[in-house]
Amino acid sequence: MPARIVFLLLVLIPFFSHGQKHYDFNNNCRQAYQLIIELRLSEGSRLLEAEKKKDPDNLIPYFLDNYIDFFQLFFNEDLAQYQAWKGRLDRRIELMSQGPESSPFHLYTRSIIHFQWAAVKIKFGYSWDAGWEFRRSFLQSRECTTRFPSFGPASMLSGAMQVVAGTIPEGYKWLSSLLGIKGSVVGGTKQLEQFLASNDTWSLLFRDEATFYYLYLQFYIQNQHESVFAYIRQHHLDVKNNHLYTYLYANLCINDHQSALAEQIIEGKNESPGYMDMPVWDLEMGYASINHLDPEAASYLERFLRRFKGRFYIKDALQKLSWYSYLKGDQSKADSFRLLVLKKGTAESDADKQAIKEAKSAKWPPKVLLQARLLSDGGYFIEALQVLQGISSSDFHAAEEKCELAYRLARIYDGMGKENEAISAYLTTIKTGEELKEYYAARSALQIGYIYERRGDKERAISFFQKCLSLKEHDYKNSLDQRAKAGIARCKGE
Repeated sequence: MPARIVFLLLVLIPFFSHGQKHYDFNNNCRQAYQLIIELRLSEGSRLLEAEKKKDPDNLIPYFLDNYIDFFQLFFNEDLAQYQAWKGRLDRRIELMSQGPESSPFHLYTRSIIHFQWAAVKIKFGYSWDAGWEFRRSFLQSRECTTRFPSFGPASMLSGAMQVVAGTIPEGYKWLSSLLGIKGSVVGGTKQLEQFLASNDTWSLLFRDEATFYYLYLQFYIQNQHESVFAYIRQHHLDVKNNHLYTYLYANLCINDHQSALAEQIIEGKNESPGYMDMPVWDLEMGYASINHLDPEAASYLERFLRRFKGRFYIKDALQKLSWYSYLKGDQSKADSFRLLVLKKGTAESDADKQAIKEAKSAKWPPKVLLQARLLSDGGYFIEALQVLQGISSSDFHAAEEKCELAYRLARIYDGMGKENEAISAYLTTIKTGEELKEYYAARSALQIGYIYERRGDKERAISFFQKCLSLKEHDYKNSLDQRAKAGIARCKGE
């Protein structure tokens, strides 16, 4: 009898085991994940569908499906697609909850899904819901790190969120207090760096994703521009075949006054079929090329507006088109684009807010200042300085124009590495602009803080970061405050 029972158990165990959900990040799933991170979504999806047929109870393919949805919704912002897919969030969270609690993926998968949907909901204007998704992700990643300290991916996500939470601007402080979110720039950065330095299996698998978070945070929060570009070069990031890296590199170049390099990067990306189609490439090319008033700039931006179904940066793109026409002498076309700024898109991003403010003002900036601005933004500092040659504040009547002249000169000197001249011009900007609604004074205080931080004079740097925070009701306040808070945290080692 005992022998028969043993035999019966051996037969039945596989039968009863079938149907138990589990997390198996096998080779097929790893390959699919890598393809998805490179934005080769179709190929990744095919591998996941094959894996689902092979092992229907493996939860990892369904987890990776969320990456595919996230990238499409985040980059392309198709509202109809969002409405059709938003129910997938709860279904996936429920599905991930069915796996064994003894696995770190029981918490980690849900944390990632909540994190990705927080970003998506911000894109579609659901900031309140996004805050709660972020909180759920924050708590789950923190719990996962506590319960499974050797599972690196949890610290990757937890570290990134700690950095973000540690620099929430005053305009959103009520939300962070309500949600009970506390962060640390130094602590979060350390977690990310430790993860990237590790060579265990999970760290190697998730390294591309962690690198993306790390470099963005280092650039925008830590203001480590030079070290970010050095990291990209030293680690030989594949900016040709990995389109997520292509976007990262090009976007950072545009925001670091390297428009010419950004154009080269985008033009050099792998154009093979299979990569996700993203109108945002036209937006990035439009941004890069308009800084030199290249003839192709208008066509890139117009194509972006035709193809893009989202709301973010619509007003900003239209503003750039109005500037392009204005500087080219086509006032009628410039006026028509400005009217569209008032009608299309949303005013949720700082850039879009500034665009609609300018459109409502019915005022056009002096051409010489606008041209200097674009050239400086693109990194063409010598040309920008030549444009302003012989120009003085007495050539302008409005207080904001006099202030902007000082600011443009400061930015040009700063970009050329002439720090003393830059500080002098920034101080003039603060003096003439701290009572204005324009962002020039606040940004000048921030930039002086950066200069003193680089020099190691942390006390003086903090004083200028605080000056930036003290200026009220100006353009770009939330984003500038976030950078100033990050600067203070760095200088204090918090």
